[in-house]
Amino acid sequence: MKSITILIADDEPEIADLIELHLEKEGYCCLKVPDGLEAIAAIQSHAIDLAILDIMMPKLNGFEATRQIRAQYHLPIIFLSAKGTDLDKITGLVSGADDYMTKPFNPMELVARVNAQLRRSKQLNQPPAANKTVLEAGGMFIYPEQRTVSLYGETIEITPKEFDILFLLASYPKKVFSVENIFQQVWGETYYEGSNTVMVHIRTLRKKLGEDIHQTKLIKTVWGVGYTFNG
Repeated sequence: MKSITILIADDEPEIADLIELHLEKEGYCCLKVPDGLEAIAAIQSHAIDLAILDIMMPKLNGFEATRQIRAQYHLPIIFLSAKGTDLDKITGLVSGADDYMTKPFNPMELVARVNAQLRRSKQLNQPPAANKTVLEAGGMFIYPEQRTVSLYGETIEITPKEFDILFLLASYPKKVFSVENIFQQVWGETYYEGSNTVMVHIRTLRKKLGEDIHQTKLIKTVWGVGYTFNG
């Protein structure tokens, strides 16, 4: 059975060692590097299954490292950073990260998120089902097998999680999904109070869909309840 290798990129050795300790207890192999440039080199030279990246690293920060990684690779990426504002999280998700945790962090929660991301990655790499249907609404086409989205003829660059959220909502137009329900179905784990992960992803997704310039709002907020697809 192939061992799973996780890249830890953090310039604070004590944090990298702590993460390694908990991940190795789960049976994962770990590769540690101190900066963004070495993170990219490690992914190019090793079979990395998931990357945990700090943002404020020397030589190349986590945002730019993620953009360069995403140009060639599709492995799950989790940001782990002391930068915890909504703007930081939005920037991280827009750059291509799949999840974002702030320091200080609970190591067991990080392990749970790693496990969830690896499960999702494994599911996405399975052969596609033959009955997946292209969804269309308001000039937008969603292609489940290719996991791509086009809007008025132009391909929209979205992250895997953004695609999962959009596909879920568009598959059940007019149905209202709570934040908790979206989190459970897309992330495949129990929702925890205080998480704004879903809201941040939807905010960036709306921006990429051009809801600030198009009159049609494809994702509608139902105040106090959740979100629905308005196609």
